[in-house]
Amino acid sequence: MLKHYPLLINGQWLETGETLEVLNKFTGEAMGAVSVAGKEQVDQAVFAALKAFQTNPLPPYRRYEILKRASELLLAQKEDFAHTIAGEVGKTWKEALVEVERTAQTLEVSAEEAKRIQGEGVPVEASPGAENRIAFTIRVPVGVVCAIAPFNVPLNLVAHKIGPALAAGNTVVLKPASVTPIVALKLAGLLVEAGLPQGYLNVVVGSGSTVGDWLAKDERISLYTFTGSPSVGRQLKAATGLRKVLLELGSNSAVIVHQDADLDLAINMCVGKSFGNAGQVCISVQRIYVHREVHDEFVRRFVEATKQLRVGDPYDSQTDIGPMISEKEAQRAEAWVTEAVEQGALLGCGGTRDGALFQPTVLTGVHDEMKVSCEELFAPVVGIAVYDDLDDCIRRINLSRYGLQAGIFTTNINTAFKAAREIHVGGVMINDASQFRADLMPYGGVKESGWGKEGPKYAIQEMTEERIIVMNL
Repeated sequence: MLKHYPLLINGQWLETGETLEVLNKFTGEAMGAVSVAGKEQVDQAVFAALKAFQTNPLPPYRRYEILKRASELLLAQKEDFAHTIAGEVGKTWKEALVEVERTAQTLEVSAEEAKRIQGEGVPVEASPGAENRIAFTIRVPVGVVCAIAPFNVPLNLVAHKIGPALAAGNTVVLKPASVTPIVALKLAGLLVEAGLPQGYLNVVVGSGSTVGDWLAKDERISLYTFTGSPSVGRQLKAATGLRKVLLELGSNSAVIVHQDADLDLAINMCVGKSFGNAGQVCISVQRIYVHREVHDEFVRRFVEATKQLRVGDPYDSQTDIGPMISEKEAQRAEAWVTEAVEQGALLGCGGTRDGALFQPTVLTGVHDEMKVSCEELFAPVVGIAVYDDLDDCIRRINLSRYGLQAGIFTTNINTAFKAAREIHVGGVMINDASQFRADLMPYGGVKESGWGKEGPKYAIQEMTEERIIVMNL
């Protein structure tokens, strides 16, 4: 019998008259059914969150205890959660285990940061006429936070939104992605078990055109934190008016392999971080710019290494790449690769699919105007281009409307810092690929990759308001 997962509203598990089936992305079979929220349930969720925030404030140490306990409970059930992720997303077993472990870290760091929220002294007495005054700032929670999460990292990116929000003293209404909602509901269950009071976390499931739209228009919500496509991000920003929105949007991340690079390191890192989660990561390596002096050797070895990757069943511990989120997305990737080849790119390997399984693909001779280069691919496809001059290479990278993260491989510190200063992105990885993220670091982009920072300490700053207190003595 198919297991059913109800919504969480005001501390109660609520079934509705409408359900959606969540599919195993490898087999296509239903792995569970989830209640879908209607307008009434969304209204109840926001009301519960607002009431909890107004009537039952949680002191910082209690927030710490709850989040720390949830982290411990998650690690105790690591394999169960990994099993859900591998099915819902199609992420490989080894990647799913890492996601669970990282989520536990995100919750633990959020717990620790709950005890470190602080303001600062302000020397207003230095201003003429204010000699008898003392001033300082405090940080206060914003209120109700709406968290809208994506499908590709359905546990850790949920934790990156609700962990800091709860640590800051806010209450949350969470809308997980409709294709991967089960693991988010299971995490909510752990937080309830850890002692989170009713109303502090509410989970509603449904489409962006219904549930997402109702949430965007609800003026009881003070802040939105969203990860997804730029087009939906723009719609959300337009609908929410002057209320604060944190946006983590798309990218087409670039990596430079300079002429003095350690090629062993560059190839190992780039192969591993081009195809993880079937390339469905915002900071996946999509564009590789290789200096002409090392281009041919890099391409040969990169293609050889890519051909060794195994594609197949995510539950097989030997699998390196599982299916994409849907066959439709795999068909899109196939069409983009075909178009690039027709426009002059060369196919080093891959380019074929079997249902939602897409073979890891390497394209060479890629031009910046090709869709596989200038748009966000979100697939296990990487394009390699050649460059001669570093300044020109950086200029080409910066032409992108995206700017999330980039990487450079070089043994020259001056070259490294030149790239760090001049590439217009939110983060530059030196001697690493673009797809590096430690869960405690500030993470966010520029341009159409969004604004605002994730990472518990930095997200808490976004999710609190600074208030000045002045005492006239």
